[in-house]
Amino acid sequence: MPPVKRKLFNLDQYQVPRGKVQIISERCKGCSLCLEYCPNKVLAWSTDYNFKGYRYPVLEETEERYCISCRFCEEVCPDFAIYVIDKKERG
Repeated sequence: MPPVKRKLFNLDQYQVPRGKVQIISERCKGCSLCLEYCPNKVLAWSTDYNFKGYRYPVLEETEERYCISCRFCEEVCPDFAIYVIDKKERG
């Protein structure tokens, strides 16, 4: 039996939190904690390297709308290289 998808009947009355992830690439040391802890997996490795020689995370453009502004990435980053700017959207 396939799983049942549930949807709130009054979802249009609530604000869904959205965020825009900002990354300070030169602070990043490539520990990958932000990628591991992101619940919606909106971050990916960049193809470039910072001046320290580490690859840093970037927000996937196609996945940007799925950032729920949970701020887990901010909390786990040991170098304070990532932060989230809140955006408000309906539905």
